[in-house]
Amino acid sequence: MAGIIDRFTSIIKANINDLLDKAEDPSKMIEQYTRDLTESLAEVKEATASVMAEESRTRRLVDENEAQINKYETLARTALSAGNEDDARVFLKKKQELEGKAEGLKITYDTAKANADKMRQMHDKLVSDLETLQQRKEVIKAKAAVAKTQNKVNDMTSGVDRAAGAMSAFDRMEAKADAMLDQANAIEELNSKPKSETEKLEEKYADMGVNADVEDDLARLKREMGMQ
Repeated sequence: MAGIIDRFTSIIKANINDLLDKAEDPSKMIEQYTRDLTESLAEVKEATASVMAEESRTRRLVDENEAQINKYETLARTALSAGNEDDARVFLKKKQELEGKAEGLKITYDTAKANADKMRQMHDKLVSDLETLQQRKEVIKAKAAVAKTQNKVNDMTSGVDRAAGAMSAFDRMEAKADAMLDQANAIEELNSKPKSETEKLEEKYADMGVNADVEDDLARLKREMGMQ
């Protein structure tokens, strides 16, 4: 019996929350712990039934011995009433033998009862833990799944942030390129030779000549179309 008690001492002290706190993956841990408790419960149930049967057997021995003591007490009284002292002595001797045996039976019963109480306590603890796990298991698994998804979202968000950073860098490079182009155009403009007054007048009258040709052509079209 001592071996059974020692074997399951750790079970009675088990703390679900402590185990989950240490787990890297709570959903896997709670599934494993549920399986372990279920297997342990089957063993504890069988051991508990055996110990409870031993308790019942020793209780029965105590009761039977007590009944025998009472029986021989009654027989001794009956013998005395009949005037048979020798018979009464025989019955009382047997009664005393049974009374000497009673103390040992009582010690055996007390030990068996204490063992049975311990086993029932462990059995009830396991049943309670399993009920608690079944109630919380799906919630814990759901939270763990959401946490994993959140981590993936966080990773993707980091990637988007990096892409935004790259776009910002490209904007700065484009602005710098525009500034360089503007500076180059300004330098080209500064390097070009200014036009003389004569060249400016030539361009003016050249444009006037083009405009006169256009007016002459427009007048021709109007005549041909009967518009003047």
